[in-house]
Amino acid sequence: MNLARGLEPHGFRTRLVAGSLESGEGDMSWYARERGVEPTLLPAMAREVRPIRDFRSLLALRRIFLADRPAIVHTHTAKAGTLGRAAAAWANVPVRIHTFHGYVLGGDYFSGFKTRAFLEVERRLARASSRLIVLTSAQRREMSERLEIADASKFAVISLGLELGRFREVDPARTRAATRAGLGIGSDERVVGIVGRLVEVKNHELMLDGFARLARMDGPPWRLLVVGGGEDREEALRERSRRLGIENRVMWLGWRRDLPQLYPAMDVVALTSRDEGTPVALLEALASGIPVAATAVGGVAEVLEEGRLGELVDEAEPEAVAVAVRRAFERRVDDATRDQVVARFSVERLCSDMAALYREEMERAGVAG
Repeated sequence: MNLARGLEPHGFRTRLVAGSLESGEGDMSWYARERGVEPTLLPAMAREVRPIRDFRSLLALRRIFLADRPAIVHTHTAKAGTLGRAAAAWANVPVRIHTFHGYVLGGDYFSGFKTRAFLEVERRLARASSRLIVLTSAQRREMSERLEIADASKFAVISLGLELGRFREVDPARTRAATRAGLGIGSDERVVGIVGRLVEVKNHELMLDGFARLARMDGPPWRLLVVGGGEDREEALRERSRRLGIENRVMWLGWRRDLPQLYPAMDVVALTSRDEGTPVALLEALASGIPVAATAVGGVAEVLEEGRLGELVDEAEPEAVAVAVRRAFERRVDDATRDQVVARFSVERLCSDMAALYREEMERAGVAG
């Protein structure tokens, strides 16, 4: 959504088309509207596969493309990527681009049968795409070599761009005490946070198991902040915390809009995902000056510069998570590192990279700029 407005200075007029939310998904439309972007909503387009609704969405997208006659259709997420590219090809849109944000096709999102079916669909869609975008070099190798979606030359590596300035602007020392007081956290407590949707691939179970071991280590008491919601998994995770005997040390905060003020309350931000493209929460934490620890999956190691920017967990074991969080607690994120992360993953850099790719593909397709 920040890309939709950020491309205007580069000479591109954009339109954001979005589908409806499934149960447990977070609504980010407020984020778009705060930035002056009013999405075009297609209620029939949703994440789950529903043939009749999906066909209606395909027709609706084609009507939009025939009316607008865009030079480029750029899709994101699996459902929108499938329907959007098919409709764009049907409407003879010259340039069709898709961004893969994670490792959905090679991960734990779907059953084996579904994964094989989706792989075949993606291979066919890749042939109808002008260019495919991935977020890391590791992801390009995965998509081209192991999954054989398309040749490596069809992929462009463009790192995610985020509005990290609002995290960099916060003074952690000044914000920490007020946020902790509001949450009822003592000044002597050590706090680890995990920020993200409560979905299986994020593997909150591993975080809870690791925290249970961390809580038994000598030293000041630890507290775990779980930030996020989704897919009605919270109760099962709460039950797990009760079985582990840590329920009084875990705070379930749900979806939050005050993340720039919330991160400074934490001593460490952890990520225990099974698969991950670009770990947004870790970048937000580093921009906030908070050390991080994460499982070395997907693009995480590349983003964290093989451990220079944070502790990496090579084995998805609770003890390894506890040790990594303890080590991260001893780290310090200096201002130079915060500035480096903000610059490397800025919206401005993303828009510049994307505009250059758009012009390249328009020239290749013979479209006037």
